[in-house]
Amino acid sequence: MSSTTPAPEILHRLEDVRRKVEASARRVGRRAESVELVVVTKGHSPEIVRTAYGAGLRRFGENRVDELALKVASLSDLEGVEWHLVGHLQSRKVKELPDPVAVVHSVDRLKVAIRLDEVAARRHRRLDVLLECNVSGEVQKSGWRMHDRDRWAEGLPELEQVARLPGLRVLGLMTIAPLSPQVAVVRDTFRLLRELRDFACERLGMEWPHLSMGMSDDFEVAVEEGATLLRVGRAILGERPLAA
Repeated sequence: MSSTTPAPEILHRLEDVRRKVEASARRVGRRAESVELVVVTKGHSPEIVRTAYGAGLRRFGENRVDELALKVASLSDLEGVEWHLVGHLQSRKVKELPDPVAVVHSVDRLKVAIRLDEVAARRHRRLDVLLECNVSGEVQKSGWRMHDRDRWAEGLPELEQVARLPGLRVLGLMTIAPLSPQVAVVRDTFRLLRELRDFACERLGMEWPHLSMGMSDDFEVAVEEGATLLRVGRAILGERPLAA
């Protein structure tokens, strides 16, 4: 089997995810085509990525800059691949971000945004980003703390400052839902992010079309609440190796 031949199990899981996305979108009157998959390859080998590529997937996400750089280099022969950074980005790692990266989902504070802007300027490019917002109120999570809607207006100046950086183009917002068995808790988190995006766009006069929310365990709810970018790994690629 060639390195870009799709493995049957990946094709089967991908078809299952797509069916679920379509059904979720239909339930709320959305078009499934408005939802894009970012296949998270954390912990998987480059050969697994090649297999996913053979299944027609082109948009891949990594959690760490180091692993992203290794995969970008080892898979540089694949045409049409779009790389996303979806995990936490340390400010000291910004300068190591591989140039081919298309979107950074996890801009979680002004300091990181400013450093990304500086890197983009040196590379003579504009970088697409999403602003990570903590709308669940969990203290261990990164992002602008926007769980209290009564204080949203207080957080807007920093978001606007990021949006005005010339080297960045803000596409929208990103969040991670709590690990909760209660669907209502997850749904409330995703709904709050959508409402925050709408609030910010109205107040700031911005157009931020994307909402990056939903992973393998909760992407169906995310689609129902307006997600446009789903960060899905296990549901398509299977379990990561134990060492990952």
